Amino acid sequence: MPPSSKPSAAAPAQELPAPSYPAIESLLEATPAEDVRALFNPVKEGLTVLKGPKVEVGKKVQTAVAHAEQLLEVLVETRERLIAEAKGAKGRK
Repeated sequence: MPPSSKPSAAAPAQELPAPSYPAIESLLEATPAEDVRALFNPVKEGLTVLKGPKVEVGKKVQTAVAHAEQLLEVLVETRERLIAEAKGAKGRK
């Protein structure tokens, strides 16, 4: 009998892995703050030249990029603060 192409109802559901963000972590650790802040500049420039029906989608993407930039800025500021605190703690001993 040939195997059916439909998945069987008795097949166990595949569990999703726990969220992990090593790409963002390594980006923030290895990249200067100015480069992280400029990460979305090419995308924003590309969105400004959209015309026609893509303009509406571009506006939504601009909003999403702005939110992502805000989150990355918080991460960069936190990294800079932690580095400053670590350097400050060594000098107080």
